[in-house]
Formats: sequence, structure tokens, C-alpha cells
Amino acid sequence: MMGVMTFRSFMDIALAEARDAALRGEVPVGAVVVGPDGTVVARAGNRTRETADPSAHAEMLALRAACAATGDERLPGHDLYVTLEPCPMCAAAIGFARIARLYYGAPDPKSGGVAQGPRIFSHPQCHHAPEVYDGFAAEESAALLKAFFAERR
Repeated sequence: MMGVMTFRSFMDIALAEARDAALRGEVPVGAVVVGPDGTVVARAGNRTRETADPSAHAEMLALRAACAATGDERLPGHDLYVTLEPCPMCAAAIGFARIARLYYGAPDPKSGGVAQGPRIFSHPQCHHAPEVYDGFAAEESAALLKAFFAERR
């Protein structure tokens, strides 16, 4: 059948990045940027502690790498998969990058910026809002976070 597209989730790659982040002692969040042709352009896990950089969230690192790979500060037609609802900082960067679709796993009632808190994409100053799909591998994403923080308490 011509013209039929098959959806493929890249959340497994994001989960692998989150697991790797946990092994480094970072909060287990992973992100993947997928190009319009369905190829992985960039992937990353949190590195805030490793780099002593509060902005080194998985989404920020993946967006930076994708922009470097494409040679453009905007990523129209690209999708972002992330294991946790993006914080306000990351949500703003997602909008600035012109990401087409955001898929995320676990909600973040404490620090989320998409469906919680400031809801960046519905703010009047938001110049671009991606299509947002939540709940992808939400249970597995949440389990990684709960296990990580349980070990530290």
C-alpha cells in the first residue's frame, strides 16, 4: 500500500541512555532525536554531575548533538523521545529547536514543564509547540527513576 507510514518508537534507545546515565551516577533520563527519515541523529543521557553543568539534561545534550550533526539550530521534522517529561528549560529548548513531535515516558509532577507546572507549550510566548505524546514506556521509565532514588535514600 503506497503512502502508509509505520510508526516506530525509539523509546528503547532512550531507556538504554537512561540506564547508562544511572550507571554513571546521574539521574536516569535518556533522550533520542530522530530525523525525518527515521534515523537516529543523536542520543544522550543526563550528564549534569559528570560535567558540573546544570543544563546537561539528556534532552539538551541530544538537541545540541543533533544541531551539530545537521549544521542547523533548528530541527524541523525531527522527533524527540525522552524517558521523563521535560522540565521547563528543556521544553523551551525543544520549542526553540522546532522539534515536530515529542514523545515522553513518565510524567514529572515535581519538575515537569509540559503537562505539569508552567506548561511551556501552551504559554502565549511559546513560538513553536511540538505535537506531544506521553506515556511511552512510562512504567519502565518511572521504575528506573524510583530505583535510582531508592538506592540513595
